[in-house]
Amino acid sequence: MYAGQLVFSQIMQHMPMRRFHTCVNRYSGDRKIRTFSCRDQLMTMAFAQLTYRESLRDIITCLSAMQAKLYHMGITGNLAKSTLADANNTRHWRIYADFAAILIQQARGLYRGDGDLPEGLNTTAYALDSTTIDLSLTLFPWAQFRRRKSAVKVHTLLDLQGAIPRFVHITGGQTTDNVAMDAMPIEPGAFYIMDRGYFDLARLYAMHQAHAQFITRAKGNLQFRRLYSHEVDKSAGLQCDQTILLTGPLSKIKYPQRLRRVRYYDIEMNKRLVFITNDFTQPALTIAQLYKCRWQVELFFKWIKQHLRIKAFYGTSINAVKTQIWIAVATYVLISILKKRLGLDQSLYTILQVLSLTLFEKRPILQVFSEHDYTTESSQCCNQLKLFDF
Repeated sequence: MYAGQLVFSQIMQHMPMRRFHTCVNRYSGDRKIRTFSCRDQLMTMAFAQLTYRESLRDIITCLSAMQAKLYHMGITGNLAKSTLADANNTRHWRIYADFAAILIQQARGLYRGDGDLPEGLNTTAYALDSTTIDLSLTLFPWAQFRRRKSAVKVHTLLDLQGAIPRFVHITGGQTTDNVAMDAMPIEPGAFYIMDRGYFDLARLYAMHQAHAQFITRAKGNLQFRRLYSHEVDKSAGLQCDQTILLTGPLSKIKYPQRLRRVRYYDIEMNKRLVFITNDFTQPALTIAQLYKCRWQVELFFKWIKQHLRIKAFYGTSINAVKTQIWIAVATYVLISILKKRLGLDQSLYTILQVLSLTLFEKRPILQVFSEHDYTTESSQCCNQLKLFDF
């Protein structure tokens, strides 16, 4: 009989704990803490994500039933509902945000070169979008979004190589999408693909000055003057490829440089799309194909809402909400790292489902996935399979 580590412990070994303690020390997370350290909090919350726990009571009840195995899981503190609630409310959420950023950097290195980007594109491409998580106004008054509803927005910059989040920014639901561009890291030479909600000329010009390329949808009332027209392959759905200059009173001040306007007819959607970009080197069809890749961030939001615990929260304070979201992101990225390092063929969905039932078993983690031929049922949504069946 295998007498080694629990499956949960084998997963946690892929976490760089030395760097986690650096994050803890940066914000004095364990200062004056005698029991239930930040490490215990991380392990407990990661367990909750991996096993789909619904509440604090649910978490504590399940772990208390396995009291003899907690030490081997890496949880050495005293478990209590109030202790975990206090930790989520008081331990700075930036500890887990910084640690998630470390995991993201590791995952991006492992998935570099993956993805379904247009052929010939040799630069990094990101998709920027946000998703809204509805909350109760009574329980979350600090996040009021509408008259009778609260919400938080999770702004995400998704690396299209491997579907790894490069940047996550959490705000109240009333925050407009384009405000997140101020906090977003700008990488020279990279493509940033956004929908029409991010059409902010002043912020787009700041990206242009930082030597980054952007692709976004044009607004219907955009005033411009055509300078040049370029030949396009109309059989591919392209309708025009123009070099323009903005002529609106404020537009020409906010963005004084030339822009490129590409009009494309999407046969599948039966819709005419107009793109604005500051890139003049890529073919017009590549610009349209890149924007189509933006759909991956929508699939990412759909996936994490279905398979991670970010719709029902264990605490009501802003610190507890941000802590839970960041640990959920860290868990998602950790499983992505595990999948790549162990060479698992299963999808992330299948891996999470299997792990949720085997965390307390003492078996080599590779054996858990090799003993049975786990397969994912086929789906009509081919895009989702592309995104998560790396």
